[in-house]
Amino acid sequence: MFSSTSEPMQISRDCDAIMIPSGDLVELPAGTTGYITQSLGGSFTVFVDGNLFRIAGQDADALGKEPLPQPVLEEGATNEDVERLIWSQLKTCYDPEIPVNVVDLGLIYECDVVHGAKRDISVTMTLTAPGCGMGDVLVEDVRSKLKLVPTVGDVDVELTFDPPWSYNMMSDVAKLETGMM
Repeated sequence: MFSSTSEPMQISRDCDAIMIPSGDLVELPAGTTGYITQSLGGSFTVFVDGNLFRIAGQDADALGKEPLPQPVLEEGATNEDVERLIWSQLKTCYDPEIPVNVVDLGLIYECDVVHGAKRDISVTMTLTAPGCGMGDVLVEDVRSKLKLVPTVGDVDVELTFDPPWSYNMMSDVAKLETGMM
């Protein structure tokens, strides 16, 4: 289940994790050993005893890793600068089973920003499969990462399955990465 590029790891403290693909919350105890199979967008997919788990970026220290730096805006940033940063943040959200971000996977259908003193964001997104146990995790990842953008107020993320996702929605880069092109 892990590739030759997997990195051995040992968890240094008790750590919350989400079982993939069920989405169940579990605790991995200190001393647990396994392999980091994916470390993209600040979260980690680890392989332990035949199972995959997602460890959130705020628990990077339990793996001996540094969390991603917070997004920053230059003083006097324009609305376009903010929107670029929002899309950049969306690209830090990864499906824990597929090494491709949600934007390149084609999971983001809309991202509307209402500019004001605080910018409110409304995202419409989908999943690669309606029954995906990781759906709530991906939605929360999108919401929480967008909330980190300076000047952002409310973030609403709506999950839809109309139209249903298909691999044709993936960017060419994503298709190359997954061997679908």
